[in-house]
Amino acid sequence: MRVLIIGVGTRGDVAPYAGLGVRLREAGHEVAIAAHEPYAESVTDAGLEHLPLPGDPLSALTGRISIGAFKEYSEQLMDGLTRIAEQQEADLLLLGVAGAQGSHVAEAMGVPSMGVHLQPIDPTGEFPPVMSLFQGSLGRWGNRRAARLAFEVPAAGPLIAGMSAKMRARLGLPPMTPRDLYRRRESTHWPVFHGVSPLVLPRPADWRPGLEITGYWWPLQPRDWRPDPVLRDFLASGPTPVFVGFGSLAGTRAEQYTDLAVQALRRAGLRGVLQTGLRGHISDDVLAVGDVPHDWLFPRMAAVAHHCGSGTTGAGVRAGVPAVAVPVMNDQPFWASRLTALGVAPAAIPFRRLTPARLAAALTSAVTDPAYRQRAQALSVRVSAEDGAAPVIEAVNRLRVTRGPGRRPG
Repeated sequence: MRVLIIGVGTRGDVAPYAGLGVRLREAGHEVAIAAHEPYAESVTDAGLEHLPLPGDPLSALTGRISIGAFKEYSEQLMDGLTRIAEQQEADLLLLGVAGAQGSHVAEAMGVPSMGVHLQPIDPTGEFPPVMSLFQGSLGRWGNRRAARLAFEVPAAGPLIAGMSAKMRARLGLPPMTPRDLYRRRESTHWPVFHGVSPLVLPRPADWRPGLEITGYWWPLQPRDWRPDPVLRDFLASGPTPVFVGFGSLAGTRAEQYTDLAVQALRRAGLRGVLQTGLRGHISDDVLAVGDVPHDWLFPRMAAVAHHCGSGTTGAGVRAGVPAVAVPVMNDQPFWASRLTALGVAPAAIPFRRLTPARLAAALTSAVTDPAYRQRAQALSVRVSAEDGAAPVIEAVNRLRVTRGPGRRPG
């Protein structure tokens, strides 16, 4: 079968889909990933076909985008997805949370689709909507209702609804309101697989059938990647350092965030590897790096302080080292709360409240309290034994049996 993954998002979203795509290819399927141009390398390094999407959501995620610019990005995304519907062939579409508009693409192409989500957005009473600005529980009824409203009345309101309507019109599809689309999704028990460990996020007991938590989809190391000798020398030159990184936010104020991290490390008396937007030796005890595969770097750290994106959270859990959670936005406070609940991290520090003193105290606690490392190592053993891609492959294989071997692209 030809499987098309709609990988809308930044590198942290695309990389797990590339890992999943490789597993699907090994199972005998042809795989293409639609991703924004800046993150094409994550796809091509995995030996998969890249379908370019225009634009870059990074500025939207870092809060530096106006309503007009957001509309422009949405228009670009709509154009890119529409071209895929018009120019590509596929037997199955796999859709991430941010690629929800891909459901229109699948409908226009006349092929089935499944969700491959990195965040749990479906209604449950067990926690509030993870992508909302409000993080406190609303009670079981309130949590479920708020999550359902997020489907029926999108946060961006008329803008998103208008884009959806325009896209359906361009694809020759009948009009459908967000509420109608949600009802169809639920009435058909549209399948959604979540690329996170059930040990990190147990499946909510009130979820409907068809919503599954499979285990992580691990990214691949870049082809022919080798660690920089400067990094290797730094790791060997003294006590085990800690990692401090702020994900996609890092590039926005690199010097400010680097200075904050350096002050925290000095207060704590720790060596550090920073991923804060700069590169090179900051001092004898602090090295700033660019992109380094987390599955190589994190196991070599005494602790990892990070923004708690879904992929980074998974990499830290897999590495078996204590975490310091510094969530910024969207689903990150949710993953931070999970790390704390699992006992592998001290209390989270929301990024807006981050100071050198608070970061130093949390790093010291994570490094010196052996209970954090013991729990992290025990969790790592169990998570590493999971095969999160297997349930997705099984579902795709079942579909191949019912639909036939599939078509080659024209």
